[in-house]
Amino acid sequence: MKYAKKWASLFLASAVTLSAVSIPQQDVQAAEVKKPTNVIMLVMDGSSNNAVTLSRWYKGESLAMDEILSGAMRTYSAESAITDSAPAATALATGHKSNDKYVGVLPSVINSPGLAQIDMKDAFRPVANVLEGAKQQGKATGLISTSEIQHATPAGFSAHANNRSQYGDIAEQQVYQNIDVVLGGGLESLSPGTSKNARKDGEDLIKVLKDNQYDLVHTRNELFNSPSSKIWGSFAPSALAYDLDRAKTRESEPTLAEMTNKAINTLKKDKDGFFLFVEGSKVDWAAHANDTIGIISDILSFDDAVKEAVDFAKEDGNTLVIAVTDHGNSGITMGNANTTSTYSSIPVSAYIDPLKKASMTVEGALSQLKEDRSNIVEVAALYGLDPLTKDELSTLTSAKDVGSEMVKMLANRANIGYTTGGHTGEDVFLYSFGPSKLTGLVENTDLAHSMAQFMGFDLKSLTDDLYVPATKAFTEKGFTTKIDLSDKENPTFVAQKADVTVKIPVNKNTMIYEQTSTNTEKTQTFDTINVYNGSEFYVSKKVIDAVK
Repeated sequence: MKYAKKWASLFLASAVTLSAVSIPQQDVQAAEVKKPTNVIMLVMDGSSNNAVTLSRWYKGESLAMDEILSGAMRTYSAESAITDSAPAATALATGHKSNDKYVGVLPSVINSPGLAQIDMKDAFRPVANVLEGAKQQGKATGLISTSEIQHATPAGFSAHANNRSQYGDIAEQQVYQNIDVVLGGGLESLSPGTSKNARKDGEDLIKVLKDNQYDLVHTRNELFNSPSSKIWGSFAPSALAYDLDRAKTRESEPTLAEMTNKAINTLKKDKDGFFLFVEGSKVDWAAHANDTIGIISDILSFDDAVKEAVDFAKEDGNTLVIAVTDHGNSGITMGNANTTSTYSSIPVSAYIDPLKKASMTVEGALSQLKEDRSNIVEVAALYGLDPLTKDELSTLTSAKDVGSEMVKMLANRANIGYTTGGHTGEDVFLYSFGPSKLTGLVENTDLAHSMAQFMGFDLKSLTDDLYVPATKAFTEKGFTTKIDLSDKENPTFVAQKADVTVKIPVNKNTMIYEQTSTNTEKTQTFDTINVYNGSEFYVSKKVIDAVK
C-alpha cells in the first residue's frame, strides 16, 4: 500500500510501526473509489477463532462473517505479545501501537520486536483517530457498544486518556466530540452522583447533550421512534445485558443488530458519508469468566450486526466494512482433557447438545439466585446444568463463587477447554467487504491507515492538525502560559498577553477569550477537543489560529 510506505518515513509513525511492515492487499485502488465513502468498523471484543467455530456449530448454519472472511490480523501491543483492549483499540483507531491501559495516546514503553523507539517527550501524546478524521471530512459519525460507551474499545475510537479507567475524562470528550449517534451503556458516567463511575467534576453532561439538540433515548422503542439526526442512547447505568438474557432480564434494551441498523439509517442521510464504530463488548467478559454460553450468545449477536452492515454495504456499493476481534481471550477449545484419546470419534452433538440446554448465560442465571441459595437447582438448570449430580449440588451449595463452579461444570459436560481467564496472543481472523477491503495477514495498525485512506485523509497530518502542544504554540505567539490545577477535576490551560487572557478547559471543544480593555469575554466553539495528558495540554491548530 503506497500510503503505508510513505507513513514509515514520517516521525510519529516510525515510532510505533514495524520496520518491515506487512502491507495489506486491497481489492480496489483508492483512486477508483467513488464519493462519498462510508466505513463501518465492527469489533467483537476478546473473541477468538475457536470461539467463532464453536458458535457456528451451535447456530447450525453459516455465519454472516463467513461470507466476508478475507485474512488475519496480528494483535500484539508495543510492550507485549498479548494486548489489553485499550492499546488494541488505539492501534485499530489511530494506527499506533501503544501500552497497557493507554487510550488514544503514544506509548512510553516499546519492547516488542521490530518496533522503533520514540522520543520520550512524545510519550502520552494524543494521536488522532479515524472517527475524528471522518468528522473533519464532514462525515456523520457513530459509536455503538454493548458495554459502557466509555469502555476501552469505544474510547479508543473517540477519546484520549492515559488510563482506560478515566471514565470521567472519556465521557466528557465523547460528549464534546459531537458524535452524531452514540448508543450503548454508561449512563452513570454522564451525571454527578454516588455510583462508582458517576461524574466527579460536577458537570451534568445530560444537560450538555440536551443543549446540543440530542434526542436522549433510554429504551429500544424510544430508539426506534426517534426521527432525530442526533441520537444519544444510554440504555443502562453500566453495561447492557447479554443477548441471550435480554428477553428475561432487560427487554427494553435494543439488540446490537437493532442499534447498528438504526445508526446506519440515521447516518446514511449525510451527503458526505459516514463512519460508524460498533462493538460487541461482552464476548470478552464472558471469555474472562470462561462462560461458554456467554461467549456464544454475544458472538451470534455480533454476527447479526455484521449482517446489517454487509447488507447495507451490498446495496450502497461504496461502503467498506471491517469486522475483527481486537485480541484473543481464554484459550477456548472444542476438546479438553475428556477427549484426549477419544477426540476422533466424538460427534459434534457431544459438544453442542449440553450447551443447547442453557437458556441463560451464567450472569443471567445468577441474577435469579436467591440470597439463601434455596433455588440453586433451578438456577443451575437455567445454565443447562440439569439434572445436577449429588456432587455437583454439594459443590454449588457450598461454593464461595457459584458462577465459577457453574461454568466449569458446563464446560466439562460439553468437552470445552480453557487455558486462562485472561487474554491470549494469537493472530485472529479478519473480515472485510467492499471497496479497498483488506486481505492477507495484516497488522492491527494497518486497519486504521486503510480506513483513513479510504475516507481520504492522512492520520499523521490529522494528528499534527488536531493535537498541537499548547505551551509551545502560545509561547511562540508571545503569551505566558500555565496549567491551572486549582480544581483538580477541571484543569485549565491559561495563556496571557497584555490585557488578553485565553482559557482552554480540559476535554471540551471550547476556548474562552477575555480582554480587559474592552471588557470582552466570549466563548468560541470548535469541531475539535482539548486534551490534557497530565503534563501538557494539546489543542488543534484551529484553536491556535483563532487567537491573534
